[in-house]
Amino acid sequence: MHNKVQQFIRQHHLLESDGRYLVALSGGADSVTLLLVLKELGYYTEAVHCNFRLRGGEADRDEKFCQTLCDEMGISLHLAHFDTRTYAALHKVSIEMAARELRYAYFEQLRNDLQMDGVCVAHHRDDNVETILMNLIRGTGIHGMTGMAPENGYILRPLLDVSRDEIEHFLHERGQAYVTDSTNLTADVVRNKIRLNILPQLKDINPAVADNILRTARHMAEAEKVLDDLVSPMLQTLRNDGFIEKNLIFQSPSPEYLLYQLLTPFGFQPPQIMQMAARPDMQTGTLWQSKTHELLFDRGRMMLRPMEEQPSKVLRIPETGTYVYDDSLKVGIRQITVNENFSIPKGKTHICLDASKITFPLMLRPCQEGDRFIPFGMNGSKLVSDYLTDCKKTLFDKRRQLVLTQSNGDILWLLGERPDNRFRITSSTIDALSLEIQS
Repeated sequence: MHNKVQQFIRQHHLLESDGRYLVALSGGADSVTLLLVLKELGYYTEAVHCNFRLRGGEADRDEKFCQTLCDEMGISLHLAHFDTRTYAALHKVSIEMAARELRYAYFEQLRNDLQMDGVCVAHHRDDNVETILMNLIRGTGIHGMTGMAPENGYILRPLLDVSRDEIEHFLHERGQAYVTDSTNLTADVVRNKIRLNILPQLKDINPAVADNILRTARHMAEAEKVLDDLVSPMLQTLRNDGFIEKNLIFQSPSPEYLLYQLLTPFGFQPPQIMQMAARPDMQTGTLWQSKTHELLFDRGRMMLRPMEEQPSKVLRIPETGTYVYDDSLKVGIRQITVNENFSIPKGKTHICLDASKITFPLMLRPCQEGDRFIPFGMNGSKLVSDYLTDCKKTLFDKRRQLVLTQSNGDILWLLGERPDNRFRITSSTIDALSLEIQS
């Protein structure tokens, strides 16, 4: 056992000889074996036990066992108690998911507080087989078929190459006691049904089924490396630039796979991705949403943005001065005399209009459906939305577009874009109203 675990640790560079590690200790055979082996291999370990208050006296028995074992071994034990049912109800998740979230959040907090190098958990070879079958039953891609990784961030799995039979044999030879969670003996949740019902039947068909499943998982992991090598640059581009060329996706042999790999990290679901992949001719303006992000198809590009609230604030401007709209926008307004030293500013962030044609108060607000103005240099009015479309602005740009209006609602300035021609400076202008976006 010691040699096998040490070889696995070295093969995957899981632990350092001078590292400090927490061991998740439930009191069951797997975690007891993990604690014993790491201790005897010379690694510095402290144990952590979570009592989820779900199994009454049995949970208290497990906690007491862990405390006694750690006292005998001279290992520090950290205990946590959780009101798991209340957490599950509050967050609207299953009891199983609640326990998982509470457990791993506590592990990470404790790891940071104690400045430990990792958290070792006792997932073993049979757990990995069960996980792969669970993923297959629920529907999964290549990643789900690779099973559990030896290392996932600070979560380390040194027993992943050890079977449950080997664990029980190891403890039996030593005469080492452990506790058994009675809920693992009842086929009432998916993992238990797989362990107690499905795997035994599969072993009747082929006694080597576990080996074959894990061998397939290794093949899938190797294939995943090749595919990740293709996808990673695209994903990096999407993260950094916020867009990727649509043709890169739809001219590939498998648009659906690429979309799945690119978009699932941002919360998009498989049914959405299947619909996208089936529509290579999506029109500009087509929008897809996850809980956290929006994906816009716009002129040959797929544009990704975090979900954000659309601006709705209306800022009243009663007189000249400097006004703050939000953290990123400040507008300066002042009246200046048009004389021989006056020159009309060039650029989109600073304009001058004829002050005599403008009535306060001004309003700075998001553009609305139906807004019209007469773009500078033109005679006829135009819908703001049409003007922005002509300027090749995306839906994201249009949402953020602000307009400055005078008291009767006439648009003076499409902020950062173009003023209204009705208020332009002419040869008869005496005073100008200077409007400037300030950083």
